Amino acid sequence: MKEQTDHTCLRFNVEPTIDVGVMHAPSIRYSLEREGQSLHTAEFADGAVVIDGEPQGPVCQIDAPDGFRLYDVPIGIGFHWQRTQTQLFPPSLVFIADRTESEVVAVNRVALETYLKSVISSEMSGTSPSHLLKAHAIVSRSWLLRQIADEGKHHQGMASQLGKRRVGDEPTGREVDELVRWYDREDHTLFDVCADDHCQRYQGFTNAMNPYVAEAVEATRGLVLTFGGEICDARFSKCCGGRSEIFASCWEDALHPYLEPVDDPYCDTRDEAVLRQVMNGYDCESLDFHDWEVTLDPEGLGRLILEKTGYDFGTILDLRPLERGESGRITRLLVTGTKREMAVGKELEIRRWLSPTHLRSSNFSVERTADGRFRLRGKGWGHGVGMCQIGAAVMSSKGFGYEEILRHYFPKASLTKIY
Repeated sequence: MKEQTDHTCLRFNVEPTIDVGVMHAPSIRYSLEREGQSLHTAEFADGAVVIDGEPQGPVCQIDAPDGFRLYDVPIGIGFHWQRTQTQLFPPSLVFIADRTESEVVAVNRVALETYLKSVISSEMSGTSPSHLLKAHAIVSRSWLLRQIADEGKHHQGMASQLGKRRVGDEPTGREVDELVRWYDREDHTLFDVCADDHCQRYQGFTNAMNPYVAEAVEATRGLVLTFGGEICDARFSKCCGGRSEIFASCWEDALHPYLEPVDDPYCDTRDEAVLRQVMNGYDCESLDFHDWEVTLDPEGLGRLILEKTGYDFGTILDLRPLERGESGRITRLLVTGTKREMAVGKELEIRRWLSPTHLRSSNFSVERTADGRFRLRGKGWGHGVGMCQIGAAVMSSKGFGYEEILRHYFPKASLTKIY
């Protein structure tokens, strides 16, 4: 992959400092490392930040040269492994009064490359092969800088369309209600990016102390993926399931040639040693990344969809794929119940409807069991667009360099050093 200088990216000719929104709540507990474990409290009251009972105004920046700890930080929000952690962060700490939500927001102001050292070791284990870490650093850096460059263009992170869809062949086809909904990153108004999977996992120094991660980030400092003179909106997912997906199957109907589908024989692995080497502990609670199976009760599924969407289908009678993307992920699904029938898309909305959290992916087949339940046999974990983390891990373990990994997943992109 050719390295070049891209003069259209000169707004990033020095390393940026970014504001990362770590958590928000009516009250947040924290401690400063220079003080040991002395606890402080930041609260929202009367439109201001209140520190240990003393009003500070709408914004309060705290000097934390040795770092600070935040307690009860939620991670994996909305996913099956959601939990809280105590996390250690580099300076500096900023509290912002969010008057819309009547909460205080904890923000970490940090240099971009320091931020990346945490992102890479939060997304992947620091024990991962070095070329996987380098590839991930470049993808994550590219995504972040693309989002910052597009600030003001992400007004709507969720788009919904209600309409009608014809199901079946003319003239016997019938019209049914259809909901098409997709979720992407919207602009955060109080900070640049958040610290959870909505943007990229960021857990401060909690996972960022591994020297291999630091080495990988430093070795790729300032390197990004570009296409047509612009930084790529590079994406990654846990496991593509054998073939990557196109952007439009998951988000808005936009064409990104550098996110074309590619066959990926590498992510189909049962090598537990490799998986545990590259995955953090909570990701290893289930190792069925490539092939998985879920069984759903028709009545229970109807109640679940009602609870999550407000649509009362009654007992679910049928789940019928209408359209699939390039990877096999279902992008339109017809749901038929005793009370109503409706088509739903895109891939994440389908995953939300069929699981209390999120179904592994929308690349699945539907079977009926002898007792009338729905058996979903699926492939992959996540949206499948861009770099497959498991596939890249296997490639790295087989001796592929980071440039070869990136060329495999982004064959039309170039490597560009912008600072």
